[in-house]
Order: sequence, then C-alpha cells, then structure tokens
Amino acid sequence: MTLKAVRLIREMDIIAAPGEDVRKTTAYTIALKAVPEMADKELLPIRMPMVMDKAFIHEYHRKGAEIIAGKLAEGKNVGFITLGDPTVYSTFSYIEKVVKDMGYQTVYINGIPSFCAAAAAMGIPLAEWQETLHVIPAIQSLEKTIDDEGNYVFMKTGKKMNTVKEILRESGKNAVMVENCGMPDEKRYYSVDEIPDDCGYFALIIAK
Repeated sequence: MTLKAVRLIREMDIIAAPGEDVRKTTAYTIALKAVPEMADKELLPIRMPMVMDKAFIHEYHRKGAEIIAGKLAEGKNVGFITLGDPTVYSTFSYIEKVVKDMGYQTVYINGIPSFCAAAAAMGIPLAEWQETLHVIPAIQSLEKTIDDEGNYVFMKTGKKMNTVKEILRESGKNAVMVENCGMPDEKRYYSVDEIPDDCGYFALIIAK
C-alpha cells in the first residue's frame, strides 16, 4: 500500500469494500495490517457478484453507489478499498462513475497494479526500451494466437488455464506466473510447463 492510501484510510469515517462481509475480503485483510485502527471504523459491504452479464452487474453497481451516496448524504467520508490499482479492471471505477453523477466528489488514489507487483516478485522488467506491453483481462479476449510484438500480461485466466497454456506454447514466448502475489500462500512458476492447469482467481502470467 502507498503511504497516501494509509493516511486517507485513517481519515475516513467509513470503509467500503466489495463483498458480503468487509472483514472477510482480501482487500480488508491486507489493509488492516497497514492500518490496524481500521478495525474500529464503520464498515460498509457492497455486494458485487462475479458474473459476466453486464445488465445484471450494472444494477449492482447502481445499488452499491446508492448505499455509498446515502452515507455521503449524512456528511460522512467513505473510502472504498480494492486490490491493486483502482484504475485497472477495478469494481471501484464503475461505482465511482455513478456516485460522481449523483453530484458527490470522488477521488482515485493510485495503488500498485498486480502485474507490476508480480513482475517485481519475479525480478523481471515488464517492458524495456521500445517494447510494447499488452494487458489481457480474460481468456474471452484472446485470439487463438498472440502474434503482436511486445510483452503480455494475462489476468483472470485461471478457469481457462489449459487454453492459455496452449496459446503460450504456440507463441514461443517465455512465460512465468505468480499466484496470490504478496499473500502468505504466494506461488511462483518459471515456465509454461510448471504452471498447473487448476489455478485460483489471483493468477497472473507474464509472457515475454
């Protein structure tokens, strides 16, 4: 976490997080170690199902924004904690737009993107000189090959890892993977052949 994030969490009246129980979320567990006084703050769970139906999930974004807006209307400050950086595939960005449209002031506090943390953990640069970096959010976004020049980051691919591994083998690129980066159960894999077929949600691949 950044020092700015720690300072602002301390200043917040309420801490919100996506999930049924804020205390059980990964974001809260991590943040609590840096800001132990967060345990005494009011917590605001924002239910956010992991589904691909845009209309369905947008309704939850609206409901979550209304819950937060209700607290803001009371004159309280609300901090929304999330994993990684809130500008990269983050639930916060969707809710923030709705809250902002309601007339409330919103601010992004930059964090450490998961792929930057994973690259640092593996001791490799993501891009050098004039290399291009491609960030792919899910297997649904992939073509059958990855022919573009540059390096690749594959996020949220755990459920289709067999397909991802086949694409990587065909590409001829060198791939590494970090699972649960920065967590107690972090695992590192240094080649496509080492990567298991069954991986969790927080599995990130870097291919160069």
